[in-house]
Amino acid sequence: MLQDKEQYQNPDYLVDTEWLEQNLDNADLRIFDCTVNVVPNKDIEQAKKLPFLYQSGRIHFDKEHIPGAGFINIPLELSDISSIIPLMSPPEKQFINVMRQHGINDDSHVVLYSASEPNWAARVWWMLKSFGFDNVAILNGGWSKWMMEKRPITDKSCKYKQGKLTTHHRPDAFVSKNEVLSALSDDGICIINALPSPIHTGESDVTFGRKGRISGSVNVPFISLHDPDTGKYLPASVLRKKFDEVHLNAAEKIITYCGGGVAASNNAFVLSLLGYDNVAVYDGSMLEWGNDESLPMEIG
Repeated sequence: MLQDKEQYQNPDYLVDTEWLEQNLDNADLRIFDCTVNVVPNKDIEQAKKLPFLYQSGRIHFDKEHIPGAGFINIPLELSDISSIIPLMSPPEKQFINVMRQHGINDDSHVVLYSASEPNWAARVWWMLKSFGFDNVAILNGGWSKWMMEKRPITDKSCKYKQGKLTTHHRPDAFVSKNEVLSALSDDGICIINALPSPIHTGESDVTFGRKGRISGSVNVPFISLHDPDTGKYLPASVLRKKFDEVHLNAAEKIITYCGGGVAASNNAFVLSLLGYDNVAVYDGSMLEWGNDESLPMEIG
């Protein structure tokens, strides 16, 4: 499914555009566009705590998408609507009902992509993994690479037959703020911020309640993990070097975070691609941490 498979420890976590086009008629295949559009919050006061708003990318999907693809609405379908923090992972019952409605069975092969940032496909990938579904991959390069190569598109809607998915919850896939707080005093745990460097250092005007980062955390920006021309994930040797630079190899456990747990899921995906099995995502991320004055932060 991937060229140069030897690069990654878990190459089946990615599929190439060529492979996907050749397998569009596979009856077990379930393709999903996971696009979410991130827009600045124009309410100046509200933006200090919630700098961005998250809008479904359904309008784009209805105009054009990969043949056979369905659409997953992350803000509506795969977020915990009972939480005051946007985009939190949903309860198991909600998650499994949504996945069944989208036609996913235990033997399905799921492929995810996004027409915006790759983080959204990674977010659904991580949630599926957290509920015990392993036969899921991300389209390497996503929609932009698919279009760049002039591969087939359609505006015809697709709805898969009701699925019969079962789940096996992995509670250690996500961690809470209390677990992160405890991790600050544990030298064996590495906490990685996936946000851009200016937000990490506090130089940016973008704030999640407060400027800066979780105390003691290191920075591997999600955007640095992708080829800027193709959107593909960088070669394994390059990715490993980026994480080696933050002394990751000594960590017994890794926690990733960002603004709302989405870019963090992309970093967690890359670490899984490289073979790390000790990774968790801080789901509340800075939307929770930055807005809680009792939690330690630093800038600079």
